[in-house]
Amino acid sequence: MQLEFVPVEEFYFALTLAVKTLEDLDKPGLAEKVGQCLKEKFGQPSTVASGKQNNFNYVFRVKDVDNSPASQLVISVADWQGKLRLGSDYGWMLDEERKPAKSEKFELRMEFSKQLRSYLENWWQIPFESH
Repeated sequence: MQLEFVPVEEFYFALTLAVKTLEDLDKPGLAEKVGQCLKEKFGQPSTVASGKQNNFNYVFRVKDVDNSPASQLVISVADWQGKLRLGSDYGWMLDEERKPAKSEKFELRMEFSKQLRSYLENWWQIPFESH
């Protein structure tokens, strides 16, 4: 797995139409630590956050992970009401009307979520769970 940051200049709403929550991690202080790490590494978030319940949303294109029949794979890392929220369009695709529809990979979303969490913990050197 390899992640490519999507800066705000390249962010288009259409990229996130099929992005759905993978999991919310409720470890105290985790969202703040990750937010600080992301700000140091990437600067401005990919999207403008919406206010009280959300301060940041960083979006990444994922390389080396098959999300067929969708042509690409996107993840988002955001804070939501004090929790760290991981989201992705893994297992989703846009139909002819550009509405989200489940793909055959939908059943594998939890496995993908575990892989993503492990990858991010290693990359940022921040444990997501209490060990």
